Amino acid sequence: MANDTRPLLIVDDDGHYREVLARSLTRRGFQVCAVGTALAALVACREQDPEYIVLDLNLAGESGLNLIAPLLAISPGTRILVLTGYASIPTVVSAMKLGAAHYLAKPADTTDILRALADDGSEAAQLPVDQRMTVQNMEWEYIRRILTEHGGNIAATARALKMHRRTLQRKLSKRRPTAS
Repeated sequence: MANDTRPLLIVDDDGHYREVLARSLTRRGFQVCAVGTALAALVACREQDPEYIVLDLNLAGESGLNLIAPLLAISPGTRILVLTGYASIPTVVSAMKLGAAHYLAKPADTTDILRALADDGSEAAQLPVDQRMTVQNMEWEYIRRILTEHGGNIAATARALKMHRRTLQRKLSKRRPTAS
């Protein structure tokens, strides 16, 4: 797959990550188009007819899952790889039911992405035990994301999480949970 010249579309709202991944995959021989919004993804998919799409699950607060069906309607043979920093079993199941070919938790390097794109799905991929996210880590990541979305405002974040402000402050005062 290293000598591939097939078109690949990257859809990720994180500009830095998108650019780094695009450069890396271009060096691996792909014709890369990288966009940051759902609308741009649909336009690029119509213009490029990509063989592969690397799709971020969280696009500026909106679910990338909502893009899977429209992208596949435009380009039915496309293999979609969903990337996310907030991996969970329900989203994996949803992504696969909607037609995604694979699902990876961030941080995923280029080798992981290439392996996932090449995987024909004949074997169920298992995340190595040491890379699985614990419930505590998932909670921590989710709280930090909501806090960032509310500009660091504790009261607004607590309301969004339907959590008492003091409980949120207590959780934030603790160190990030370990991987065990």
